[in-house]
Amino acid sequence: MSDPIAIPARRGKAAFMRQGQTIKVINTHGQQVVDTWAFYRRDLHEFMSMEHSRATHRHMIPRIGDALLTNHRRPILTILEDTCGVHDTLIAACDRYRYQELGCSEYHDNCTDNLAAALAELGLAPPETPSPFNLFMNIPWSGEGELSFEPPLSTPGCYILMRAEMDLIAAFSACPQDILPINGRANKPVEAHFVVSG
Repeated sequence: MSDPIAIPARRGKAAFMRQGQTIKVINTHGQQVVDTWAFYRRDLHEFMSMEHSRATHRHMIPRIGDALLTNHRRPILTILEDTCGVHDTLIAACDRYRYQELGCSEYHDNCTDNLAAALAELGLAPPETPSPFNLFMNIPWSGEGELSFEPPLSTPGCYILMRAEMDLIAAFSACPQDILPINGRANKPVEAHFVVSG
């Protein structure tokens, strides 16, 4: 097994994966949301899609055994283990417009820019910012369809383990949200880690 790779606080990181390899995303300190993307290595216009995955599995939060699908409806990552169980598939990646909406007049780190920077380290550029699989993000909904932004239920060391179903690029952002309690009520984003095996 390789050494854990850090996703620095407020920043992004990406890695190549071969079909059959696994990736373990670890909430090192707990309470940290990790926006997650996966792109088909041969064509970045094919990527993991939350809306296509929900249409097939017909539940809001992916479960162990679910294969997350691309926008071409092909399996890209399958969930093998999950010690948290509370994630989000509804909320778009934060961006400069979101922080303007929240009252920021200066630049604020954001997951959209973190995705671009993480892929740039690999000499790549995302064709767009797909809606992410927001690991450890807690967005409960009511019977009336109302959403709320709540602190994560994740604890230090909890993780999700997924298997690559095609050659892909996995990308992550340790979400820099420090206005809403997305990363806990302390509003202090921290690093997370991942391990690629196989």
